[in-house]
Amino acid sequence: MRIDTWDIARVKPYPGNPRKNERAVDAVARSISEFGFRVPLVVDAEGVLITGHTRLLAAQKLGLREVPVHVARDLTPGQVRAYRIADNATADLAEWDYELLPVELGALKDAGYDLAVTALDAALIEKMLSGEPATPAEATGTDPGESGYREQYGVIVICGDEEHQERVYAELSAAGHTCRVDCT
Repeated sequence: MRIDTWDIARVKPYPGNPRKNERAVDAVARSISEFGFRVPLVVDAEGVLITGHTRLLAAQKLGLREVPVHVARDLTPGQVRAYRIADNATADLAEWDYELLPVELGALKDAGYDLAVTALDAALIEKMLSGEPATPAEATGTDPGESGYREQYGVIVICGDEEHQERVYAELSAAGHTCRVDCT
């Protein structure tokens, strides 16, 4: 894979980006400041951003003049459009291991590292380091309310195959429903 260094002004944001990036810009800027620009922006042959919208906003916020770029010349227009979505959606599928995460945070703390650079909520970090169990809602920043309890309701839809599952997921998501794919 070839990665070039481009003038930041050469990268054209994709105007139809369906991801709302604003909340993540400060955390990504801090990450770039701390660790460097480790994941290149991916653009099409015309320089239009495919993936890396938040990284581009963070680089602009930091006043960077140059950014690493990979030009994905071998993708069809349909693949480009699908990759824009898949790149973000796949990150949403991952979950934290709440037994291992406190171990990693503890090691960083013992090494004197500033845990704020992890972009995890400070209260969550404190709770984990105290040995209290954390919940997925706390890790994702969803507010369970004053009582700490958040009632949730769900519907299970049984699909005959993966194609049907993808179609149902897309339809429900498009209608504004929060969906999760489970395979059993």
